Amino acid sequence: MELNTFSIVARCAAAGHLGVAVATAVPAVGSMCPFTMAATGAVSTQSWVNPYLALAVLDRLAGGEDAEAALAAVLAEDEAADLRQIGVVDGAGRASAWTGAACTPWAGHIVGEDFAVQGNMLTGPEVIDAMAAAFRASAGEALDERLMRALEAGDAAGGDRRGKQSAALRVHGPEAYPLLDIRADEHPHPVGELRRILGIARLQLMPFVAHMPKRGQPAGPQPAAVTDVLALAPPDRPGGGGAYPAR
Repeated sequence: MELNTFSIVARCAAAGHLGVAVATAVPAVGSMCPFTMAATGAVSTQSWVNPYLALAVLDRLAGGEDAEAALAAVLAEDEAADLRQIGVVDGAGRASAWTGAACTPWAGHIVGEDFAVQGNMLTGPEVIDAMAAAFRASAGEALDERLMRALEAGDAAGGDRRGKQSAALRVHGPEAYPLLDIRADEHPHPVGELRRILGIARLQLMPFVAHMPKRGQPAGPQPAAVTDVLALAPPDRPGGGGAYPAR
């Protein structure tokens, strides 16, 4: 499937977290494009999507290669590399990206310290310019917020020139499971919907994930403050009933 998409892959230097935010005019982009691995890397595979390329990049990163070397090696083995677009950041914050010559215009990428932004079938280069600027301007914020702001900036600048349908945000910490993996799979305003879901996740989901079992530590019960919230009906929880927190 051709996913004409805009995305950011990034690392939080302070926390070591890795993540991807992505939006497109195709359903369920979060099921196909973003890939992350704890302390290893984050990848977004788009245009003519090939998840095996993302997985191969992560395998190479886990084996000690940096983002640029891993991406170059994987693309060298792909006969359809001209149709691919991929962004990569490794666990040390080194980033790399590829936009094949056959990607649907406008297509391009920007690579910076701790991040890469990329997109194809966009309204123009202003989309990724805005994303890079928003990420840089939000230094000091948590990675989920920086990724969300970058996605919102790209959306506001024009985004996918066909329209809007889905968006996703994924952040990986030190554990094998992600800290956050949220999606708006089919919505007329998916980036705005993703922001709403993020607000609820911060109140209801992320406190639960923070107390899930950790590698090398004994598993214990969730704090009462967490279980008491989740015992409530969804409308009665913080952020429920349509009263969603502001950014």
